[in-house]
Amino acid sequence: MSITSVTNVIRTKLDVRTFSDKEIPWEDKLIILDAGRMAGSGLNSQHWRFILIDKREDLEKLADLSITGKWVRGASFAVVVLTDSRYAWHLLDAGRAITNMMLEAWSRGIVSCICTSYNEQALRNWLKIPPLYAIAAFIGFGYPVKKLLGKKNRLPLEQIAFRGRFGEPIKA
Repeated sequence: MSITSVTNVIRTKLDVRTFSDKEIPWEDKLIILDAGRMAGSGLNSQHWRFILIDKREDLEKLADLSITGKWVRGASFAVVVLTDSRYAWHLLDAGRAITNMMLEAWSRGIVSCICTSYNEQALRNWLKIPPLYAIAAFIGFGYPVKKLLGKKNRLPLEQIAFRGRFGEPIKA
């Protein structure tokens, strides 16, 4: 893969909460999970764990247990991301794995969105998650309902990046 294609994936990836009914092939699900596995982790601890949710009734239950992720009921599948909370950086590592999965999906024409608001105890009980693991988030994946332009509304680099010290302008 060229740097240009990586840049294009990063620059065009959008969060999408509506999905078509088209199922995602098993092989693509595994490749997306593997992208999470390939993420870096503090001390190479590889402490994240992923639970694949791809049965319709389980996606309905995940939506019911969600506060802000009701949209996941329309996804083709979801991944619940767990991390070992004994590591101070566990949520950073979760973000690294989640980003890998979402970018891999986007590169395959699969859209996604992250949810971090749910009934934690009910989710933990339902999925039999051991106490050691923190539930970092879940991500819903599916094909888009319509073609997306991938146009983002972002502040200019000069407004968010500085050189040397906070407030020192950077020239892009």
